[in-house]
Amino acid sequence: MVMEIVVSVILLLVGMAVLVTIHVCVVGRAFRRGDLNNGNDILVQRHNISRSTSRMSQDEISKLPCFNYEVGEMGKSSMECAVCLESYKVGDVCRLLPKYKPGFHVQCIDSWLSKTSVCPIC
Repeated sequence: MVMEIVVSVILLLVGMAVLVTIHVCVVGRAFRRGDLNNGNDILVQRHNISRSTSRMSQDEISKLPCFNYEVGEMGKSSMECAVCLESYKVGDVCRLLPKYKPGFHVQCIDSWLSKTSVCPIC
């Protein structure tokens, strides 16, 4: 009976070691490929910034389109900036990013992008 317990414990430890090894390999591969944001790094793709760049320059940020928000402009009357979570008001200056409308307040997204090139929604 002692032998069965020893064999069971050894098999348990070997199984746990295999699972930990698989986990480390999967996470390491995700880090190397840059897939931790589910492949949605739109800003990096759009501006041809290398994945090693952690933020965008003011020149790159200023190239993104801007507009003045108007009620019903994007099909909904009450929309929020994903950075500050405040509703847009008529006349707010907003900046568009690829695939996301109505965008973000200019001051919010500019501040965000100066710190990281990853979209706040992604």
